[in-house]
Amino acid sequence: MSTGCRVTIAGAGLIGRGWAAAFLRAGWEVVLWDAAPGVLPAAAEWVRAALPEMEAAGLAVAPGGGLRAEPDLAAALAGADYVQESVPEDRDAKAALFARLDALAPPGALLGSSTSTIAGSLFLADLPGRSRAMVAHPANPPHLMPVVELVPSPWHAAADTARFSAVLAGIGQVPVVLKREIEGFVMNRLQTAVVNEAVALVAQGVIDPEGLDAVMKHSLGLRWAFMGPFETMDLNAPDGFADYARRYGRFYEAMGRTLSVADGWPAEAVERIEAARRLATPRASVGARMRWRDRALMRLLALRSGMGGTS
Repeated sequence: MSTGCRVTIAGAGLIGRGWAAAFLRAGWEVVLWDAAPGVLPAAAEWVRAALPEMEAAGLAVAPGGGLRAEPDLAAALAGADYVQESVPEDRDAKAALFARLDALAPPGALLGSSTSTIAGSLFLADLPGRSRAMVAHPANPPHLMPVVELVPSPWHAAADTARFSAVLAGIGQVPVVLKREIEGFVMNRLQTAVVNEAVALVAQGVIDPEGLDAVMKHSLGLRWAFMGPFETMDLNAPDGFADYARRYGRFYEAMGRTLSVADGWPAEAVERIEAARRLATPRASVGARMRWRDRALMRLLALRSGMGGTS
């Protein structure tokens, strides 16, 4: 599929808006739907504003496409080639919506879910058309962080996954197929390990919140913008990853036994982190800081697109 196709975004919150921008940027016709009253006009305005910013940052934007907000679900789904669900993270709500999507969407349309933690087998299994419904979990925001975790459920065939991969790769996303279902998938499990340890380090008085963010921004974050942890280690020893494992593996194993990733988030630590964040970014400025983040990501994507070997 390519320019000239139609996507329906079911759920016009932050994730849905990002998906809409990603498809619109690729030249697709985009139809936004949301059950909540008053959401659609602001969502459509946000999406329309995103494309000129992306183009100004040096990111290619395909001609064609078009954006329409549609409050009636049946009308929103008419003629759709692909549907991406992006409603809040509630298993029952997703199951109910997918029952409607499966009943109303054209027979050939694929139905993706943006769920960030729930395995598809927990809310898609009873669908008559379950083979065309799959978890397609994006990063946030989807139009600027292109990875999408495709998580086949036990009933999916390789051809089903290939169809989803083709659509998402065709709009410039980076589909990665998981070999089996797991709670939180891969992206959020990695994030959980980092964030839980970060909260624990603050709770234990090892570092303050500002220092923790500085460590990430000015060390690991710089490398991880261009390469994953395995390539990082591969390039940090003269003879590659196995050499790194021989040199440092025992230290990682020892530190691993003292990590606090399974600890809770103490209220006192949460309050300290919240206070630090509000000092840096007052609550009234959070929206503006989000837009700053998006512009920064656009510039980073433009830089990456001009470099070899960053895929």
